Amino acid sequence: MAASRKLSNVDAAALAPLRGKRLAVGLSGGVDSTVLLHVLHARASEFGYRLSAIHVNHGLSPNADEWQRHCASLCRKLGVPLVSRKVGVVKAGAGLEAAARAARRKVFAALDVDAIALAHHQDDQAETVLFNLLRGAGLAGASGMAATARLGKKELIRPLLDVSRADIVAYAQQHRLRWVEDESNASEALTRNFLRRSVGPLLEQKFPRWRESLARAARHFSGARADAKELLREFLAAKGLRAPSEKNLVEMLKQLGSGGARVELKHDGAVLRRYRGEVRVERQKESKDFRPVQWNGEARVALPHGELRFIKAKGRGIDPLRAKRLTVRQRSGGERLKLAANRPSRTLKNLFQEAGIPSWERDRLPLLYSGDALVWVPGLGVDVTFAISRGGILPRWRPSSS
Repeated sequence: MAASRKLSNVDAAALAPLRGKRLAVGLSGGVDSTVLLHVLHARASEFGYRLSAIHVNHGLSPNADEWQRHCASLCRKLGVPLVSRKVGVVKAGAGLEAAARAARRKVFAALDVDAIALAHHQDDQAETVLFNLLRGAGLAGASGMAATARLGKKELIRPLLDVSRADIVAYAQQHRLRWVEDESNASEALTRNFLRRSVGPLLEQKFPRWRESLARAARHFSGARADAKELLREFLAAKGLRAPSEKNLVEMLKQLGSGGARVELKHDGAVLRRYRGEVRVERQKESKDFRPVQWNGEARVALPHGELRFIKAKGRGIDPLRAKRLTVRQRSGGERLKLAANRPSRTLKNLFQEAGIPSWERDRLPLLYSGDALVWVPGLGVDVTFAISRGGILPRWRPSSS
């Protein structure tokens, strides 16, 4: 009876806005979607939605046609209209499971309804969060599946997301429902099955409520993600940039929070880049190379991406007696700099990485040469060969405002 009480109170907040609308249940024939159909059928008059079901036959199992017939029989008994679609699934780079999911979503997107209900439950949510964390996903991945989402103009709802699979099975048994078993669920070649059948039982030995804990964590992460969206809006506004649409904002946040080594997003005439956990914004402009410029003692030298200034310094700087006929050049690759007498010369690439200078800024930096010898690099310093301790010339690089 406990299972019935839990299932009879599924996510009323998601069902209340559906009055007068067309709601389709994604029906595979398995226990989860069978119970969801049964529950939503029982509550249709209460919430006033028009219920139907959609079954996608992927043709991947020898029993696929039998599952389709089972779904048709179940819907006839309940008096629920059923739409069945056969699809071809082509294995792509992301794997067969991902290809089947993409084919299913394509069918859902073409369906003439207002909303689609999916039978993902608490165990699915916990496994999704665990899988995403093991992949090194960011905040979006740790948030798991949303209870409500959008699929084009349709609403996507998951009313069972707070219900455990054990309660779903108990409900099905209590109401003497029949369902089909997908034989692929026994294959641990699929990552989700491996987590469910091998990792889950091990976790349960020490953390009996690990599924509830991860599902609860997903809600916390989702709340933090909402806060992150607001922070991103404020960040863009502070930089004088318009906020994108809700969909694009979510995608922007997802990419900025991903584990990729280099993230570069174009938005509202600017480029957003993430480097070492920091988001940097730069107004888009054409990349301008410059020819070598000889320094003739001017206080300032204007360059395409900023200004190079020269000041007199005490106790440091470039020795004007050693560094003669200074020229300003762009980086060409392979340069080396020796910053201390007791250390070897090192490549600029390694020194830039240590100094935290982003890769996209490095090629714009003006380098000072004396003949063919590298004298000074912005953000790094003076080569020891040309350094002076008594007082010399100290260059300062002032990049254009970003």
